[in-house]
Amino acid sequence: MADMNVLQDNLARLFKSKIIGLDYRLGELTLVIRAADLLQIMARLRDEDCLRFEQLIDLCGMDYSAYGDGAREGNRFAAVYHLLSVTNNVRLRVRVFAEDDNLPILESVAGIWPCANWFEREAFDLFGIIFTGHPDLRRLLTDYGFAGNPFRKDFPLSGHVEMRYDPELKRVVYQPVTVEPREVTPRIIREEHYGRN
Repeated sequence: MADMNVLQDNLARLFKSKIIGLDYRLGELTLVIRAADLLQIMARLRDEDCLRFEQLIDLCGMDYSAYGDGAREGNRFAAVYHLLSVTNNVRLRVRVFAEDDNLPILESVAGIWPCANWFEREAFDLFGIIFTGHPDLRRLLTDYGFAGNPFRKDFPLSGHVEMRYDPELKRVVYQPVTVEPREVTPRIIREEHYGRN
């Protein structure tokens, strides 16, 4: 905890008015900053002697539209960065919200931490967050013809289209999703059917 207090003090001193939130909860410190300050703050987090966050451990997209049963107010999409200072043996989470929910855009940190390249591609593919300045922003996990962003809260669970191999055409074809409804109630609740053949 002493290291976290020092880190919290250093962040408050260095970034003062640029901090939207600085919260210590469940053993982790989370710094919330504006999208406009992203590159400047991230470079300083890496370069300042008292911080030295040399490694980006993870970057993930988030959709907060249904967070807290939809009671949360504010922007919908964010990128969450998990940083590690090997020098100071401390971790930090940084959260940055995109300002436009209809077209979420953030700047790429691949120039600061090259490993962000694939993390940002994943967030682009699954959440639709665009990272300006990214060297090769294209889909990473879904097919090239895939429509939509499957980790958005409003994306249907069954998707929009499915692909299958058609033996007559001898190629892969796309068609609307066909999902047959099935019983998803646990067997322990459906006791009238338990033990029947």
